[in-house]
Amino acid sequence: MPTALRNLVTGGAGFLGSHLVDRLMEAGEEVISLDNYYTGRKKNLIKWITNPRFELIRHDVTEPIQLEVDRIWHLACPASPVSYQYNPIKTSKTSFLGTYNMLGLARRVKARFLLASTSEVYGNPEVHPQPESYRGCVSTTGVRSCYDEGKRIAESLCFDYYRMHGLDIRVARIFNTYGPRMVPDDGRVISNFVVQALNNSSITLYGEGKQIRSFCYVDDLVEGLIRLMNSSQPGPINLGNPRQSSIRQLAELVRSKINPKLDFVSKSLPQDDPLQRQPVIDLAIKELNWEPKISLEEGLDKTIEFFQDELFNSKADVF
Repeated sequence: MPTALRNLVTGGAGFLGSHLVDRLMEAGEEVISLDNYYTGRKKNLIKWITNPRFELIRHDVTEPIQLEVDRIWHLACPASPVSYQYNPIKTSKTSFLGTYNMLGLARRVKARFLLASTSEVYGNPEVHPQPESYRGCVSTTGVRSCYDEGKRIAESLCFDYYRMHGLDIRVARIFNTYGPRMVPDDGRVISNFVVQALNNSSITLYGEGKQIRSFCYVDDLVEGLIRLMNSSQPGPINLGNPRQSSIRQLAELVRSKINPKLDFVSKSLPQDDPLQRQPVIDLAIKELNWEPKISLEEGLDKTIEFFQDELFNSKADVF
């Protein structure tokens, strides 16, 4: 019987990380979750706490750590504008020092390393939709640069370790992802709309809602990450849903599912908010045999159900 792989998931208590932990545990592998709980929540992992194949460590990736693992899934970094702009210097440190420390660990123990990068490396793109070959249009001085530029330097570090040390790397550029376990007040557009609608509040549109986005359900995204890790392709590879919609179309869809009588309220567009974002996923289809399966309508239903329970039916957190 083959020995189970030992996986380190940084940011394992977060929205995306906890879904990845679920998949790895369900596959019979060993998992160490590393999280400082800035945006992660222990309750996301509660069903694995007593499992002998699971270990929970409170740790900040900006500090080195010594572990013995086979694979490192480096997801640790606040991903919503509200969270990463709250302490932008810390966000930059997390992307640079956190990735540097985890790459150093991977090199020492000869682990395969996957970086959860982001579509934000494309900035406010002048090319639409965005292929991996596009180098981006990013402000180095704006309020979002701590995250955008942080992920760009994280990618640079990965490929320098790949070239200098032969490290076995994988880089995923993740586009907008949504689903259960999103934090209600994290400032992301789907959680904003759903929470406002469930609270019978007016739905806030920034600008006129003409911004173009694509939304990938979390289960599809995790499948893409696993296929990338198991492939021989270092990347970068776009992972996201190529179906695009305007923010207003999304708001109208959410409203129709919860309360069609709600009003829209317009506010000015946040600084450096990209006007369009849509992935070209030809490389993922070719190299990973991956593309999203879950429609926006189906994914929203599951997300709305989660938030209904989170806002109105959930008991006090155990932790």
